[in-house]
Amino acid sequence: MPENDPSPTKRRDFRNFLQSVKYALEGFWAAVRHEPSFREDLLFVIILTPFAILLPVKAVSTAVMLGSLFVIIIAELLNSAVEWTIDDISMEKRPFAKRAKDMGSAAVFLAYINCAVVWGVILFANWQRIKTLEFLQWPPQFLQ
Repeated sequence: MPENDPSPTKRRDFRNFLQSVKYALEGFWAAVRHEPSFREDLLFVIILTPFAILLPVKAVSTAVMLGSLFVIIIAELLNSAVEWTIDDISMEKRPFAKRAKDMGSAAVFLAYINCAVVWGVILFANWQRIKTLEFLQWPPQFLQ
């Protein structure tokens, strides 16, 4: 860093990390409280997560399925942040503001398409094992 640089160096220690986690949780709960779309997306993820975990697919496929679900939540959080920021600046109708909001919505839409394609490909590739429902039998084979 040059000697004449007046910008302060950011502190990076454990306290700073904990503060960052606190801000992240505050943002998450703000989205839960104030964003109906986020709550709907979160419900979608909560419902599908057990299926991703229980389906008889390889661990990598499970991880990809879960990742595609989390992309939806991430996109919705970013979309909400853009919308709140634009609305905070001004509530008047502006074409660039509309364009930014529409792009955020498009990101969420594409996240859903991504999720559908990922799940569709994985379910199709593993359909022979899934259709037998053997993975739902109790006790599982490894306990017998």
